[in-house]
Amino acid sequence: MNYSAARLPAIAAIAPADWNRLALRGPEPAFGPAGNPFVSHAFLSALETSGSAVPAAGWTPHHLVLSDESGEAAAVAPCYLKSHSRGEYVFDQGWAEAFERAGGRYYPKLLCAVPFTPATGPRLIGRDAEASGALAQALAAEAGGLGVSSAHVTFMSETEARLAAACGYLLRTDQQFHFDNPGYRDFADFLDALSSRKRKNIRKERETALRDGVEIAILTGRDLTEAVWDRFFEFYMETGSRKWGRPYLTREFYSRIGAAMADRIFLVMARRGGRYIAGAINFLGDGVLYGRHWGAVEDRPCLHFEVCYYRAIEFAIANRIARVEAGAQGEHKLSRGYGPVTTWSAHFIVHPGLRAAVADYLLRERRHVERTGEALAEHTPFRKDGGISASSNPKAG
Repeated sequence: MNYSAARLPAIAAIAPADWNRLALRGPEPAFGPAGNPFVSHAFLSALETSGSAVPAAGWTPHHLVLSDESGEAAAVAPCYLKSHSRGEYVFDQGWAEAFERAGGRYYPKLLCAVPFTPATGPRLIGRDAEASGALAQALAAEAGGLGVSSAHVTFMSETEARLAAACGYLLRTDQQFHFDNPGYRDFADFLDALSSRKRKNIRKERETALRDGVEIAILTGRDLTEAVWDRFFEFYMETGSRKWGRPYLTREFYSRIGAAMADRIFLVMARRGGRYIAGAINFLGDGVLYGRHWGAVEDRPCLHFEVCYYRAIEFAIANRIARVEAGAQGEHKLSRGYGPVTTWSAHFIVHPGLRAAVADYLLRERRHVERTGEALAEHTPFRKDGGISASSNPKAG
């Protein structure tokens, strides 16, 4: 089929229904809304209209839409022209520095991604494999037509990555840590699957986190008031300023997602003396709980583990959610029940010399990631008999 490509200067240039028809399709999960929340029109719109992902911040929207011969949208991709590599969590600054030392110009580059969101989800969003493949080709052609150094697709599925590789993209892998729920009855059942030492450590961490009158509140839907967002944004700015130097998201972003996506948001807030002191934001979709960022205004032992990891596991088990994705990096998650998972990205490098150098580097890097993942998998906290108790095994008598 012949497709025609259009470039959108803002996500508002396409109707939400037309975008979401492709981006949010899929079977209804057992709990929560269908579709990956981060590629929804509402989330991408909140990033742009709040001033978070905008040209002044180095993110110029350049979304691609492929239409078929009837004029109907057959594939879409959230894309941006980037003047830097911040806020991506797939690090290519070394490539940029090497290319520029050799006299090249790496930026701007074309990026297919969800800004500031290291969570795997659909990127080459087509109604079928043919349309997704055509979109991968259109993205590469767009890079050539713009005269930029490269086109990148980050945090895509392995299926999409293989499809992109067939179109000439170079594949890159990395590691994250996810919690898989095989059907635990409750948190105690999950603990029973762990080795004795790890089980005792988690219990101790949870007790430590809740000392001195610390309480945990779960907020969603109508609970997400502007006063709550004011406090959470304070946490985000306090912790983000120390972690990144310059937080990416504006206060308005939270108001907009709170208004448009309250049913997809799961906020864990820690309170002491009637005052919120820390919090973590999670999103729901596709039977997955996506942990994003957290912040705190009090430095309390083990509170990060309780708010970000243990409450997410507890919520997933209670609601029969299959997986918790806890964000980028962090081998410390391993001892807390999160296992190593490979993430994928694809890179179309226009300059032949840079492409050859990157291809060589990625070959060695993929081998390293694979070996690291195998080694980490040998050190999970689960019991050596399989780590799933009879009470949580659906095949058990």
